[in-house]
Amino acid sequence: MPVRNAEARWEGDLPNGKGTMRFGGGAFEGQYSFSSRFEDGAGTNPEELIAAAHAGCFSMALSNGLAKAGFTPTRVDTTANVHLDKTDAGFGITKIELRTEAEVPGIDEAQFREQADTAKANCPVSKALAAVDITLDAKLVS
Repeated sequence: MPVRNAEARWEGDLPNGKGTMRFGGGAFEGQYSFSSRFEDGAGTNPEELIAAAHAGCFSMALSNGLAKAGFTPTRVDTTANVHLDKTDAGFGITKIELRTEAEVPGIDEAQFREQADTAKANCPVSKALAAVDITLDAKLVS
């Protein structure tokens, strides 16, 4: 299996500095700053990138599980909301909310929910983030 990578550069102190992040595969390069992480400033941040990774991984895991169970999905749309909060120990990722909506011909609600819960528990990103409270809101649509 290939090893994936990304790079980050930070220049300056935390509140006034600036940085760039770049995916090793070249699909993304963007700026980040104190403002884009802790306020509503322009640019990306580590939590947003974690959210993208988690949403993508979960969608693929759910699609795979559904197909293996005999229900090929028409589509799986997932949003991940990553919460960065200040705690007594400093800043930390305290919660991730996965919200998925899937169109899956021929499946019933119970079978869909079972596959969604399995994908949440077993996608590699969920496993890597197991120290964080991860919730799932899964909706089957037609």
